[in-house]
Parts: sequence; structure tokens; C-alpha cells
Amino acid sequence: MNAKQAAIQKIKRTNLGRRFIQEQRFRAVFSAAVGLLANIMYAIYHGALGVVNQSLWFVTVFAYYIILSSMRFSAVLCEWKCKSLASEDTEYFVAKLCGGLLVLLSFILGGIVYISLSQNVAVKHREIVMITIATYTFYKITVAVIRAIKQRKNTVPLLVVIRTIGYAEVAASLLSYNALCSYHSVQWTMKILPL
Repeated sequence: MNAKQAAIQKIKRTNLGRRFIQEQRFRAVFSAAVGLLANIMYAIYHGALGVVNQSLWFVTVFAYYIILSSMRFSAVLCEWKCKSLASEDTEYFVAKLCGGLLVLLSFILGGIVYISLSQNVAVKHREIVMITIATYTFYKITVAVIRAIKQRKNTVPLLVVIRTIGYAEVAASLLSYNALCSYHSVQWTMKILPL
């Protein structure tokens, strides 16, 4: 028995570990719970940067991630309250709630774009902030692609909602990264290829 099989056998001995290995739904909700914690931390990070830098852009991104966190919280709460007996009606309610919040998120995302363009956000922030956002962005892209491939045939409403939340998060991360890097990439290009 190799190390991977030994680790899997050890994990299967616990109830939580067995469910994590055997149930795709449990893994999806568990990853949504972990994503919820990551969203809250990322929102706090942007909120702190917004206060310290007195930046409306960071405050808007903070609002985006708080709403995204509430969507993830509703999906996790739906599963936690109903356990394995989650009714389809409850899942559709969560789907409708998250759909409404996605509409709100589109307006906030529009605000992020407007602020990025009008205040030339990329010039104001340091490379450390850009590196942090880039790392988070590429991580979220990787997770979303893997989840899309593994769960493409699963049409359970709650799991579709969790995937959709992940896609919305990737879109916001890409937009944030693009807004911060567009100015710097033009500057770097001009240094390398002076016109």
C-alpha cells in the first residue's frame, strides 16, 4: 500500500472523512464553506485597504465580496440546515436568492469598472497589492475550471448555484486584476519598446 492509499484509508475511518471522499455534494458544499471563509478574509483585506488608502475602488470591491460571501453562506446554510434531506424547493429558493444577488453584483461590478477608469486606479496602488490580487485570481480560475470539469454533469440546483458563485468570483477577480495591471503593462511595454 502506497502513502496515498494509506492516507485515504486513514481519512475514511472518520465519518467526516468518509463523506468527503465518497459524496460529491458534501465536497462541493465543504469547498463552498472554505470559499466562504476565503471570501470573508479577502473582503476584509479590501475593506482595510479601502480605509487605509481612502479608496472608493477598494470599498466597492469589499462590498462585492461581502455580497458574494452572503451568497455562499446561503448555499452552505441550506445544506447544513437540511443535511441530506434538502428539499428541491429550498434549493430553488437559494437559487432565486443568489440570482437576485447576482443582479446586484453586476451593478457593483459596473461600479468597479467605472471607478477603475475614472480614478485611474492602477496608478495609485503598489505592486504587492497587484501580486496578491493576481495570486488570488489565478487560484480562483484554477478552482473554477477544475470544478466545471468534474461537476459538469451534475444538475442538482444547490451545486449549480455553488458553481455559479465561483464563476462570478472569477469574473470579479479577473476584472480587478485587469484594472490594476492595464496601466502598468502599458508602462512596462513602453519602457521595453519605446516609440
